[in-house]
Amino acid sequence: MRVNFAGVWNANLGKSRFLGPSPKAILMKIEQSEAELEQEIVVTKVDGSEDRVIFRCCIAGEQDRSLLNGRPVRGSARWEGDELIIESWMQFGTREMHFCDCWSLSHDKQTLIMEHRNDDLSGQITILDRVE
Repeated sequence: MRVNFAGVWNANLGKSRFLGPSPKAILMKIEQSEAELEQEIVVTKVDGSEDRVIFRCCIAGEQDRSLLNGRPVRGSARWEGDELIIESWMQFGTREMHFCDCWSLSHDKQTLIMEHRNDDLSGQITILDRVE
């Protein structure tokens, strides 16, 4: 395993940059093995309501083995050095959106950086601090 992202993470909203409205909070739990990564995300909106999402993908190079809330998603994940690149294509109404999420850890492994590059959320970056 190149980099282990497993843990509980809390978004540092002051350091993050969102393309849409900033949420009140983001809490993320990541479990990881050699072959798979599962990400459970709880986004608390400004009004206090919550959205929960579970994303699972194969990080062993297999195509189209991703799931979003149990539903298949076209995409793949690959390592570029110590950075994990997760690409996916999802249908929203009549529009297909492309996501290219680039994950990296700080040297002390206490900060997770999730940056969108060359995709429909290009420029969005979420900085998360390790809770556990």
